[in-house]
Amino acid sequence: MSSRGGGGSSGLEQPLQRRLTRTQTVGNLGETAFDSEIVPSSLVEIAPILRVANEVEKHNPRVAYLCRFYAFEKAHRLDPTSSGRGVRQFKTALLQRLERENDPTLMGRVKKSDAREMQSFYQHYYKKYIQALQNATDKADRAQLTKAYQTANVLFEVLKAVNLTQSVEVDREILETHDKVAEKTEIYVPYNILPLDPDSASQAIMRYPEIQAAVFALRNTRGLPWPKDYKKKKDEDILDWLQAMFGFQKDNVANQREHLILLLANVHIREFPKPDSQPKLDDRALTEVMKKLFKNYKKWCKYLDRKSSLWLPTIQQEVQQRKLLYMGLYLLIWGEAANLRFMPECLCYIYHHVWLESSFYCVSTHSL
Repeated sequence: MSSRGGGGSSGLEQPLQRRLTRTQTVGNLGETAFDSEIVPSSLVEIAPILRVANEVEKHNPRVAYLCRFYAFEKAHRLDPTSSGRGVRQFKTALLQRLERENDPTLMGRVKKSDAREMQSFYQHYYKKYIQALQNATDKADRAQLTKAYQTANVLFEVLKAVNLTQSVEVDREILETHDKVAEKTEIYVPYNILPLDPDSASQAIMRYPEIQAAVFALRNTRGLPWPKDYKKKKDEDILDWLQAMFGFQKDNVANQREHLILLLANVHIREFPKPDSQPKLDDRALTEVMKKLFKNYKKWCKYLDRKSSLWLPTIQQEVQQRKLLYMGLYLLIWGEAANLRFMPECLCYIYHHVWLESSFYCVSTHSL
């Protein structure tokens, strides 16, 4: 990682080894592309880095400059020939901004090197911002904490690149801090309505009995055959099992988990308005949601004279789990169906054969 102009004899203060050819048609394109993190589609990976640069600029302009320079280098790796639409103009404008900001930010740098500046700011950000959010009594602003962890991850990525360029080892304390950040980042993932991570159990929406009942029912994976060598995590549910068996996309699984929980919770609270102290998903809610989801599938089977795959076990304790498996699989297929959603008969065909041909179906039919 290197930079143009400025003082110092190493690292980011050295001249760029590669320069973009400027064209007469580009001129000075301004800075709106970076301030709003709007980037060409082929460079979408650098958008989080530019967002962090904008976020930290008022606190430490030099760190913001280093983030933008790292984004420039990453953009050059992603599209070295600038062949993508708008890439050449974007990279040229970003380079112009870097040239303007190098000397002023370098004079305002506190530490002796950019590597030390990045390490100092990373520690400051974690201790003064993330830990303050973690220690808040209510921890109500989960979205703010999620964003803070994402920012810390980007800062560490830039920090590593700067240290590597200047041949400076990352302090052990910072590595330990990053391990904590990485662990929490895996937990604090983006969500739509329901924060389903373990640390969000105290969130107001997660304390509703109907939500707790649906979540508890989904986490009943007793008796399901997990794939060999699969490392099961805490609080995995039926949708995690379906993902492990059929390979559904991670984000699709997260979206349909929320979808199914909310469907069940909404019907549950209507059918069972005064829940017990120990929330348990009402069977009537399951039956009603399943009836709506599979109404068209049953018509499809009847029209083609096909035997439905919606078999229920004779053991009553397994009925609820089986219904949730059916609904979960259908929603996951629907979530990845793209334009096939507009061809419901194709969805019925796919669902019918996915379930019938699964190894679990072959095993489960013995208990019917």
